Amino acid sequence: MVYRKPVKEEFCFKRFRTRSSSHYPFSLDELFLRVAELLKRNNPTPSSTDEIKIGNYQFLINRQELSCSDGATIKLSHKETQLLSLLLRHKNEVLDRKTTLISIWGDDSFFNTRNMDVYITRLRNKLKKDPRVEIVNIRGFGYKLIC
Repeated sequence: MVYRKPVKEEFCFKRFRTRSSSHYPFSLDELFLRVAELLKRNNPTPSSTDEIKIGNYQFLINRQELSCSDGATIKLSHKETQLLSLLLRHKNEVLDRKTTLISIWGDDSFFNTRNMDVYITRLRNKLKKDPRVEIVNIRGFGYKLIC
């Protein structure tokens, strides 16, 4: 991938003809959008029939719920399901805040940043029965799901 300031179209065409198709202009916002799109493409959402074990929980994606080992069922909203799925795809890794916002909400506005904070808090509360499962804030960068 070549990352550089804006160039003329002829240069871009020349790059494509020489098989360098990953040429991107010098725009951080566009770069973040492209990275988020690549993440979606390369890390597709698990199929709707998938069930994922998270500590003492079973995450039932198609039903948007967490099933606890004690038999209790916790309903998740659509955004909570999306966010937990993304965190699970990157479990035990730091997930960049801006990339997460763009992937789920489509932009990284202040309003959506606060929304994500609320959804993270809701997920933490729903996962608190198992102390081995934790969503950690990595100050200035993003979140990490430890499980």
